[in-house]
Amino acid sequence: MKRITALGSALTLALGVAVALTGQAEAQVKFGVAGPLTGSNAAFGAQLKNGFEQAIADINEAGGIQGQKITTAVGDDVGDPKQGVSVANKFSAEGVKFVIGHFNSGVTMPTSEIYQENGILAITPASTNPRVTERGMWNIFRVCGRDDQQGAVAAAYILKHAKDKKIAIVHDKTTYGQGLADETRKAINAGGVKEVLYEGINIGDKDFSALVSKIKASGADMVYWGGLHTEGGLLVRQMRDQGVKAVLFGADGITSDEFAAIGGPGVEGTLMTFAPDPRKRPEAKAVIEKFRAKKFEPEAYTLYSYAAVQVIKQAADAAKSLDPKKVADQIKSGQKFNTVIGELSFDKKGDVTRPDYVVYVWKKGADGKITYEELPPNMQGS
Repeated sequence: MKRITALGSALTLALGVAVALTGQAEAQVKFGVAGPLTGSNAAFGAQLKNGFEQAIADINEAGGIQGQKITTAVGDDVGDPKQGVSVANKFSAEGVKFVIGHFNSGVTMPTSEIYQENGILAITPASTNPRVTERGMWNIFRVCGRDDQQGAVAAAYILKHAKDKKIAIVHDKTTYGQGLADETRKAINAGGVKEVLYEGINIGDKDFSALVSKIKASGADMVYWGGLHTEGGLLVRQMRDQGVKAVLFGADGITSDEFAAIGGPGVEGTLMTFAPDPRKRPEAKAVIEKFRAKKFEPEAYTLYSYAAVQVIKQAADAAKSLDPKKVADQIKSGQKFNTVIGELSFDKKGDVTRPDYVVYVWKKGADGKITYEELPPNMQGS
């Protein structure tokens, strides 16, 4: 009897250990990050991925989220909506509950619908098209601003400093690029400025000689560019090669030092709208040091990606839940979130309540490197 009792006790103990280990194995929640990790927009994909991974590492090191460690999944959408849908389906099948991404507005919109169907909450660090949050969905948020806000800031600058100049408008026909160009166009038209040229190019185009000839013939003093850094850099380079001195005016889609690498010396003087540089915020100092120790410069959307993870963590803690719908309700509750890009709160659509775009200029620094620098207040548009 003693032997049987001992055996029974051993089995009971083993079963108890197995249950405990199973409980530990289940005490995990899965986050995903998705963006263009390869292709022409890979610089932005790297920003999203690095910001995400550092935030997850910091949260896990501090004990996790609601008592659970975070596991991760990574998806490369190559900036293509079809690839994005494949990533979204993969995340759904793998049990991902929260997604940071995507980068391109045209990818974020179809993927967010899949996430909604599967009960997944998504926060995009970078998709600025207004329709991203205008579709009445419970699960989609952004920590960046919107193109109607960004276009208004660009237009205010043009109306204040270049109202008597000839303005050409060029876009890349994407949800983001054309949407941004159209918002800016609408705002300058309302201010009494009519563009001398309105043209679209295709993503992936490399030869803009015909377009540059049209810009030259129009006599444009400024070219407003709705698009990303690769085509924008090539456009500037070819404008300068053909003797066109018109200033390029871009937006957050060219916020990468690769823009200058592609465009060459002719990018000096390029104007650009983006949020005030989050790298200058005191609350970001410690995190920035971690990135730089890894030889990664956290420009543009890196800290936005980090902040998106912080929002989910703080909302989950406040809701005392990892149910994505309960976390989404908490984000929309008016709670203020302390992040590396400053204090954030959200409206019922999922937009941040602080519109904060400013104008930058690309210029050569003392080290000879051409990069972007915020214009002083008296040189802004308002």
